[in-house]
Amino acid sequence: MKNKNREKQLVKNTAIVAVGQICTKFISFFLLPLYTAVLSTKEYGAVDLLNTYISLILPLVFLQMDQAIFRFLIDVREDEDGKKRVASTALITVTIQVIIYLLMFFIFGKFIHNEYKFFLVTNVIASMYSSILLQISRGFGDNATYSMGSLVSGAGTIALNVLFIVVFKFGAYGMLMATLIANLLCAIFVFFRKKVYKYLKVSAFDKKQLSELWRYSIPLVPNQLSWWIINASDRTIVTLFLGVAVNGIYSASNKFSSIIITFFNIFNITWSESAALHFKDKDNSKYFSDVINTTIKLFVSLCLIVIAIMPFVFKFMITGSDYASAYYQIPILMISTIFNICVSLFGSVYVALKKSKEIAKTSIYAAIINICVNLILIKYIGLYAASISTLVSYFAMSIYRYIDVQKYIKLKVSKRIILLSIIMIVIILPIYYIRNIYLCILGFVFCIVVSLLLNHKLIRSIFKVIKGKISPSK
Repeated sequence: MKNKNREKQLVKNTAIVAVGQICTKFISFFLLPLYTAVLSTKEYGAVDLLNTYISLILPLVFLQMDQAIFRFLIDVREDEDGKKRVASTALITVTIQVIIYLLMFFIFGKFIHNEYKFFLVTNVIASMYSSILLQISRGFGDNATYSMGSLVSGAGTIALNVLFIVVFKFGAYGMLMATLIANLLCAIFVFFRKKVYKYLKVSAFDKKQLSELWRYSIPLVPNQLSWWIINASDRTIVTLFLGVAVNGIYSASNKFSSIIITFFNIFNITWSESAALHFKDKDNSKYFSDVINTTIKLFVSLCLIVIAIMPFVFKFMITGSDYASAYYQIPILMISTIFNICVSLFGSVYVALKKSKEIAKTSIYAAIINICVNLILIKYIGLYAASISTLVSYFAMSIYRYIDVQKYIKLKVSKRIILLSIIMIVIILPIYYIRNIYLCILGFVFCIVVSLLLNHKLIRSIFKVIKGKISPSK
């Protein structure tokens, strides 16, 4: 009964989180034709680069406190004093860090020569408060509020982007302002809906608790920086060697793999919680292996279906002619995404055990590989270097983590899944680049058929759940 309950809870929490994210992420994705039609490659590349640097500043300034507060709140869900202690300690600390960051920016900001530099202040602060309040709602076990907060942020970003870019013609400024306002709306919504002010007491601030939070969160900083290097070094190196306009092309090609990552992150939000709660179960090896194998099968299928359908939809999704070369990067980035997902799945073991140092170590290795491969290749193969370096680094990291986590739990990835995945990739990639319409149709049908066969148990289970929910007898 316990085994069935934990699986039902995982499905239930995933569904709740999905409601708040899928619609907005899908709408955002389908606004890509608008962005590529209205914004120049230079503007789009500039926004992408600034957002990349914001993602660098966040862990450096706030030391991954949002991740720590989620993990520690899980352990005190039934303890009101414990929740006040953890929430107050984290929020007060973050507010002090905000003040220090503002002072540092006003001192050194004059040396930054960029027309968008003030967004490095406003968007960093808004993003942090939005993130930490969302993680508090997760830590409290309220995934519904997390979902609604994400919906406020996502829908707000989309609506404001359309308003600022299309109506007011603000260009890059419009995209950055939309992100700022949407994050503020999200933070305000969660703060009052969860009545976080009830858990915010100066007297509840605890130095010992802060020490424990930092002991967990600070090792995650190099981990996050390593992820940043993997994702952002590509953009930085591309901009330096090939120009900001080419970075705009690379950013556009990444949008297709990012939609898959969005779907995975919806699941991973609840899976990381389930992994932490059930790691000590007697059958933990089987449970983890089953979930990981099922997830890999599903996302391998989704990634390859996206590749197979891209020859038919690319020209509708990317409308600007300047972005045409993005087509050739997409398959490489989609395959990278498969290994990225494997990395996160194996990393759930570290999260469950609070082994943030191991997370950091494995990520640093991948970051070094990414930079080296990128710098070696970019002069010879141009933009392909960014995509290939990402693929190589995620592949290496997934192999390393899979071997390393065996020290803590015996995971088994199905050899059948690996073999079928390789066969599908070998068949689909040549068809993609040849771009013969008849071969593309055959490739797409092949992907659909194999994916259905590969995921038939999962599909049958989903239909059983749906049937059970709508059955009158229930």
